[in-house]
Amino acid sequence: MAGLREVVEMRNTDEMCGVVGEKSLYVNILLVKMSRRSFPHPGFDPVDIFPHYFCYQEHVPNVITSMLSVLGVWRMGEEKQRSVPVLPWMRDPIDVTLCHELPLDTVPCLHPTLKLALENMGISKLFPVQVAVWQETVGPGNFERDICVNSPTGSGKTLAYALPIVQMLSTRVVKCLRALVVVPTRDLALQVKQVFDAVASPLGLRVGLAVGQSSVADEIASLVHVLGHEASTCYDPRDVSLQFQSKVDILVATPGRLMDHINTTKGFTLEHLYYLVVDETDRLLREAYQSWLPTVLELTQSKDDDVFQPADSFPPFSLRGALRTRRRCGVERGFKDKPYPRLAKMVLSATLTQDPGRLVQLNLHHPLFLRAGKMRYRLPENLESYKLICERKVKPLYLVALLKSLGEEKCIVFTKSVDSTHRLCKLLNCFGDLQIDIKEYSGLQHQRVRSKTLNEFRKGVFQVLVSSDAMTRGMDVEGVRNVINYDMPKYIKTYVHRAGRTARAGQTGRCFTLMSKDEVRQFKKFMQKAEASSCPEHTLPSSLIEALQTTYQSALTKFKEKISEARKKAKD
Repeated sequence: MAGLREVVEMRNTDEMCGVVGEKSLYVNILLVKMSRRSFPHPGFDPVDIFPHYFCYQEHVPNVITSMLSVLGVWRMGEEKQRSVPVLPWMRDPIDVTLCHELPLDTVPCLHPTLKLALENMGISKLFPVQVAVWQETVGPGNFERDICVNSPTGSGKTLAYALPIVQMLSTRVVKCLRALVVVPTRDLALQVKQVFDAVASPLGLRVGLAVGQSSVADEIASLVHVLGHEASTCYDPRDVSLQFQSKVDILVATPGRLMDHINTTKGFTLEHLYYLVVDETDRLLREAYQSWLPTVLELTQSKDDDVFQPADSFPPFSLRGALRTRRRCGVERGFKDKPYPRLAKMVLSATLTQDPGRLVQLNLHHPLFLRAGKMRYRLPENLESYKLICERKVKPLYLVALLKSLGEEKCIVFTKSVDSTHRLCKLLNCFGDLQIDIKEYSGLQHQRVRSKTLNEFRKGVFQVLVSSDAMTRGMDVEGVRNVINYDMPKYIKTYVHRAGRTARAGQTGRCFTLMSKDEVRQFKKFMQKAEASSCPEHTLPSSLIEALQTTYQSALTKFKEKISEARKKAKD
């Protein structure tokens, strides 16, 4: 593009986002020269013309995509069609929509204290996916098979796996780490822990968190207790397990911090693990995260040949890190006639992958597939989808007009990258008389800033949150009436997760997608994959657009001045 020259500097670092030892890619995009005549550039979104000075991506192909997006020349490509074989157990799923909502009084085997905890949360009945999972996990044949759940966002998947786990652990006597829940992001981990705390604490179960929110030392102190030994105690120094005791029954963790504790924390062991939950499975399987899954499966597996081996034949313990012990033999409650308890797994996602090459990594045991409906991708039943067609160069104008037409309703605006999120939020804040409070939420922000912003949004301190796709996975914010795709997602998976931030737990919601005329055909194609037969066009009053023209031009001028000031500061 005339008037622009980009200098891209890439370097590897040993530490990124608090995950030590993980290689990540930094990309510094420096705008060296910009012609005044290129503003606003015809046919391009003004937000894309002024790139933020710093962004990062995790993979090289994404770097190229990000560069093209910043320059405003990225075009929606055709999604590649791959013929992927489907595993036999996925061909005959159980349709959870056939299950009806079940009042708490009629839920079989539900612990009275657990029922009271649910009522205190304002829950009077279980949703269909929760009923389906409960029926397959609680009772005489509990967890005989691993569970795979493919259900729309907002359908209650977190509580679906939390309830049976808490119910099964309610009779435990010795405190050990029995359940591990792995999620891809810190914010989602915090949310999942809140759900577990609400139902587990009344039963005396303790829930731990390992996400890197606090220092490693503080996390270790909250997870592992160092036992003292009396003088009369017969103590074998080789038995390291006698020195430590778990402080938690359930652990919610991100993969990076989980691996830190496995490799370096003395006394942290998975040998007593009963349940492994992999939430947002498709994302966790797509990214390696320091090979966390093979490590966890290796540390929790048992060998039939090891059951009757004498104690002296076991390999020595390693004092350098976690207790890499094998699972102890013995008859556990709920696993009769078995020399050791089988690790029960639950994998869940709104867009569960069907790729056999990825699913085989989970080493599932006679998996049972629960799915909502016949379609692989499914949107919430109470969601209304709309498309808003406009030229790229006036997208911010149409977004502002849409926000004003929605009034004070709580709304999330999604963009294609953390860089676009930052720029769009800056531009919207240049509209002085917009009378709408707007804040930014992206992966570039510090964890504390994101948590504070999210809490304020939940409390209704401001109405509009501009976010990258960091918020698309599992995040639950009550009262979000509208979702706006400022940048049309490239894939149906992204659309499903974005739209799922509204119309949750049986509530109604709307999803608006801004697009140009040449994007309509592609949008229609991937909406058909989600069984969305109707997506009408949403039109804004021409009088509203005209009334905002002057304000829009003034905001663009202010935005340009801010970019110039930022460039001067960067040079200094």
